[in-house]
Amino acid sequence: MTDDLLAPYDAVLLTSFGGPEGPDEVLPFLRRVTAGKDIPDERLAEVGEHYHLFGGRSPINDQCRALQSALTAELRRRGIALPVLWGNRNSEPFLDDTVAQAARDGQRRLLALTTSAYSSYSSCRQYRENLADAVTSGHEAGDPVVQIDKVRPYAHHPGFSATNSRLVTEAVRGLLTEHEAGQVALVTVTHSIPDTMDETSGPGDSDGQVYRAQHEQLTAAIEDEVQATLGVELRTDLAYCSRSGPPSVPWLEPDVNDHLRELAALGVRAVAVAPIGFVSDHMEVVYDLDVEAKQTADELGLTFVRVPTVGVAPEFVSGLVDLLEERAAEARGEGPEARQWPPSRPMPAVCAPGCCPNLRAARPALCGAADEQPDWYTAAAGGA
Repeated sequence: MTDDLLAPYDAVLLTSFGGPEGPDEVLPFLRRVTAGKDIPDERLAEVGEHYHLFGGRSPINDQCRALQSALTAELRRRGIALPVLWGNRNSEPFLDDTVAQAARDGQRRLLALTTSAYSSYSSCRQYRENLADAVTSGHEAGDPVVQIDKVRPYAHHPGFSATNSRLVTEAVRGLLTEHEAGQVALVTVTHSIPDTMDETSGPGDSDGQVYRAQHEQLTAAIEDEVQATLGVELRTDLAYCSRSGPPSVPWLEPDVNDHLRELAALGVRAVAVAPIGFVSDHMEVVYDLDVEAKQTADELGLTFVRVPTVGVAPEFVSGLVDLLEERAAEARGEGPEARQWPPSRPMPAVCAPGCCPNLRAARPALCGAADEQPDWYTAAAGGA
């Protein structure tokens, strides 16, 4: 075993959103998720009913355990002995606790891998803020300084994009055994975000709307792959799920349920719904799609197939380790060529100033411009 391929790092840090693992955890979890937004417990209890349909348990933590195990196995297959740690934003194991334990174990430089592939405040910068909170908490507790870097957003890395294309193609192939091509539609789905968050997604000197563009580009590439593999042209559209907040605040549309109604009115009889915005199943997939969207499709008489998330598909896991090796080589100054599919300019691992800003309040964030990091961190981490 050798750790040379991931030098100078001491461990990989799998970072995720988190979720409740029992009924008693649902309300505290939702309070943490919505902290600072003044949402009453009565409204949170309504949302909590989605979790209670599944025994008060989100699937995301089990998915993270499986991914942690799969990443470890792939690292060992490549002869890399580094441990894979795991910390969540909103539930145990909390990110602060994981980073604190790493410091106590003598791990001084971590390479973070988030379970979010895209660029926006909620899907990238908020994780960077969480990492800043974790190192600050350790600093205030007197723990040794832990330096954290992260891999770049990977929506267009082949491990993610090509895996999604394969899964979609397999689902569409099944529908075509029962329906003519003109009756089948493909709907890719991602988490909706406020229009203002999309408009400011990407580097501060860009035109914004990087979040939407990344999904549109991947949707188009998947459409091309389905056509090339199966020899059919299908209606293919991007839709959104999990909108929240007051109706007066515009969010990305169309909602997947509204879009299914539009497709049915156009004569579509079968749909493949692909949650390309998600790395693994969690509540926005198993409730918003498997329950709500499926119910809408049933009411409309549509044959409904929900495409699997990439989960722990071997090519996806291998691609994540490729990204870890790419970031480690960059840290060593070797600068490997970043792989992208569909071809586009990859987002950097070190975010540019003003990238995907926090529109509520400026907060420290790691893995970006030095002046956005905690005041004490840059000098301290440089000497760690």
